[in-house]
Amino acid sequence: MEVTARQRAALELICETFAPGDGSGLPGAGERAVADAVLEMIARNPRPEDGKQLATLLGLWDSPLFGVLAGMSPRRFSARSAADRERMLLRLSESPIAPLRAVFQALKASALLPYWAMADADGDSPLWRAMGYPAPAGALDSAPQPTLNPVRPTENTTLECDVVIVGSGAGGGTAAAVLAEAGLDVVVLERGDYYDDKDFGRGDYDALAKLYAPGPLATANGQLSLGAGTCLGGGTVVNWTTSVRVPDDVRAEWASLGAKQFDTDEFGDALSAVERRLGVNTDRSPLSGRESVLERGLQKLGWDVGTLPRNVSDACDAGIECGRCGSGCRLGAKRSVTKTWLSDAAERGARLVVGANVRKIEVDGGKAQGVQAITADGHELKVKARAVVVAAGAIQTPALLKRSGLRNKAIGNYLRLHPATAVFGTFDEEIRPWEGGLQTRISRERRDLDGNGYGVIFETMPVPPGPVVGLMNWRGAAENRATMLNLAHTAAVAVITRDRDHGTVTVDKAGEPIVNYVVSKRDSAHIHAGVSGAAQILEAAGAKTITSAHQAGVSYQPGVRGSHAEFEAAALAAGYAPGRCGMGVLHIMGSARMGGSAADSAADPDGATWEVPNIVVADGSCFPTASGVNPMVTIEAIAYMNAKRLAARLS
Repeated sequence: MEVTARQRAALELICETFAPGDGSGLPGAGERAVADAVLEMIARNPRPEDGKQLATLLGLWDSPLFGVLAGMSPRRFSARSAADRERMLLRLSESPIAPLRAVFQALKASALLPYWAMADADGDSPLWRAMGYPAPAGALDSAPQPTLNPVRPTENTTLECDVVIVGSGAGGGTAAAVLAEAGLDVVVLERGDYYDDKDFGRGDYDALAKLYAPGPLATANGQLSLGAGTCLGGGTVVNWTTSVRVPDDVRAEWASLGAKQFDTDEFGDALSAVERRLGVNTDRSPLSGRESVLERGLQKLGWDVGTLPRNVSDACDAGIECGRCGSGCRLGAKRSVTKTWLSDAAERGARLVVGANVRKIEVDGGKAQGVQAITADGHELKVKARAVVVAAGAIQTPALLKRSGLRNKAIGNYLRLHPATAVFGTFDEEIRPWEGGLQTRISRERRDLDGNGYGVIFETMPVPPGPVVGLMNWRGAAENRATMLNLAHTAAVAVITRDRDHGTVTVDKAGEPIVNYVVSKRDSAHIHAGVSGAAQILEAAGAKTITSAHQAGVSYQPGVRGSHAEFEAAALAAGYAPGRCGMGVLHIMGSARMGGSAADSAADPDGATWEVPNIVVADGSCFPTASGVNPMVTIEAIAYMNAKRLAARLS
């Protein structure tokens, strides 16, 4: 992304205002070249419009007009004192105009994530040393050589096969193994690259650039940040190993919407097959510091608490290494699809191609003939096939179907996101929340808040200093620094909402996806019940200070300042509208859902699109409604089932 000198100066001053040096040796954003990192992140985004919007904002930022828009005097940002610049940012965060609040949230995350997450040239950071956060250890000397050998086309290429699979994550990887086992010739296309054990251990910032999707990074209104894996193995390479079956009542709900097999042994057997192949177990789910906080709080309240099963081998240390596993497991203990299903598929002759951005499915005479892709180097790749399996994730799958000319109104509709937020508690004891099994405890105490199975679950999450800033408020640089330097004594209780209402995925003129989603009043009420409950858990666990993700700075100190009732009232008053509360999304579902009718579903009970029967959807897009739990096992089971059905038809 090219910016003018004036635009760069504005960005540098914004970053320095969010994270200035403190005068005692800790560097500011300028010393850490944060503005360069922000521009690099924006340059990765596949939508040029997003970069243009940032450039326009930066061009306007240091003008008298923007001071007025922010609700202050018409003085230029660069002419203000440091304290006044902070006040201007805070006025933006409190604006009655939602897009201005969204601007603040986007700038906050863009500046603070690299500031806290980036390593210096020596692989360490003075910020990490100050908070006691250990620098990334790098790859293990004993890390084996990668076992897969994907193809990276270096010229225009045409391939032929029985089935081409778009996407190599939980859905695509599983489908590849099933179809290859059936004796079919399979080609798997992945937009990202291949990384294995020896590529991991370089820290969160390195992982964000390599393993996660470059965009879209948030919903169109900025209310929810979005996270999705983009590499061979997809989200299974970076997810938190939580391996939970979709609940039986949700299966019954899905069956009632037309895909009857969700409530039968066929799907139950698929779930069991997935659990066996992933080695799902509870033997490697010990208590870490943060999980101990969750469990003791729940037990003191008398609330439900359970142990989470995980897809890890005995090589998992469930400790320091495990806490970093969201950036890839350098021990090779995570049973991702690269270690399981894709390995099985490759052994049976499936061809894996990386760096392939599929732009269109070729449809002729009502049947798919193959796909067209562009390689990372700009070469054309065509794959001719008898059938196409689309497993690009619930943002990219509907975008591809739309680019390919499918017009069913359910494509891109019924998007569910499991909106998630967190409540933070600080303790006298050292928690070191970046260590320990990624998620090993769960509470379903409030999973049914409306009598229909919609509510929230409580879990914890690893808390490394960079990625967590998106869920933290910013009430000024000094307060943010103090909060981060005390991170070792902090635990977060995550609130994951089973959203009843839904959004959409549309495409822009270039065919790139746009995520349109507003958390409804009904789902906001459930989020609020979760925030209130998370605070109760932390108070029962002995937290000294409890703080929500609301930008308004909602907090209390049990027995010292405020009360839970006052906290709950303040959180409700602050609200959950865009820009009011930090919320994120890791579970993206439902945008090409299966069902019994083309009137309200994109795919039939076989997972085949209603318009083109040899295009089969096999990822989280298939979910008829939200699963209410981490979707990985369910995605793989659907892909397993849909691939079995496709194999039978092709044979």
